[in-house]
Amino acid sequence: MVAAEGPASVLAQHVEAHVSAARNVAALLPAVEAAADLLIEAFTRGGTLYTLGNGGSAADAQHLTGELVGHYKRDRRPLPAVTLTTDATVMTCIANDYSYEDVFARQVSALARPGDVVAAFTTSGNSPNVVSALEAAQTNGAVTVLFGGGDGGAAAKFADRLLLVPSSETPRIQEIHTLMLHMISEKVDAWAAA
Repeated sequence: MVAAEGPASVLAQHVEAHVSAARNVAALLPAVEAAADLLIEAFTRGGTLYTLGNGGSAADAQHLTGELVGHYKRDRRPLPAVTLTTDATVMTCIANDYSYEDVFARQVSALARPGDVVAAFTTSGNSPNVVSALEAAQTNGAVTVLFGGGDGGAAAKFADRLLLVPSSETPRIQEIHTLMLHMISEKVDAWAAA
């Protein structure tokens, strides 16, 4: 039997680690605001946001898209955003006929154009399919945003804007990604509702 303070202690450690990571967000505010401004500029000019990621990062990518196409807090017009993980037919076709490494880059090559933004979510920054998607986006002339952690890994090389959580712990990185996407949604939402 586990001692009563064991699980509580582990859970308390999670809370402390989260609070510590959240305290570091203040230093990221200029980069977060710049990312929101970038999206506003892209939407103003008729651009589209494409988001992507693997696993929990795919959920974060869908979360941001949902806030923009739906709404965050205000009743306002929908904004053009697409998550590249949501079309199972396209994903499995590319993975089967080419490779899983190509599932995002092939979609980005087909869809993203100058004036668009491609935002990738990755905790390690080293997922080959994310790295190649950002490279394809830059090749197509789209602006790239990386929601990452630590130094951004290999993906940082292909990111025009870096939103890097100063942590190497996946849970902390994903928690702060959610906070950042909510802050971005707040600013973009207010702009779109004005």
